[in-house]
Amino acid sequence: MDPLAMGIGYFAAALPLVGGVLGSSRGMQYAASVGASVLAEEPTQFRNVLTLAALPMTQTFYGLIQMIYLILIYAPIRDGTIELSKALALLGLGFVGFMAEAISAWAQGVVCASGIAELPRTKGANFVNTVILAAYVELWGILGIVFMILGTTLIG
Repeated sequence: MDPLAMGIGYFAAALPLVGGVLGSSRGMQYAASVGASVLAEEPTQFRNVLTLAALPMTQTFYGLIQMIYLILIYAPIRDGTIELSKALALLGLGFVGFMAEAISAWAQGVVCASGIAELPRTKGANFVNTVILAAYVELWGILGIVFMILGTTLIG
């Protein structure tokens, strides 16, 4: 067992979760901040604001799924047989997962904040459209999982 390769492998595994946590925190902070202003004006929109402000949270779970996959299922890490070259390749994949989850969650928070800002004017009629647009942004977080798993099959 190469301790340096194992350390890099574990670091790579944690990167998507870190990206998810950072992006979700920033996205939720932005959406909730706009939501607090909207609720001061229109308290009846609480359910819609709560739902939209929570949507960026999902990327943290996508990052957690990637970390669990890499540590528990990806054989070279699970068995402690990872080589340095594979660990470095895995570091690149972890960075892809980090960026996918961080940017997706942050951008989803921006979309949700824009939808929340329009809730009082539309009397909540824009809620479903905002959820659909936020789902488009979330797709990149889901693709981050797919690309990371596909990448591990390519590096072996």
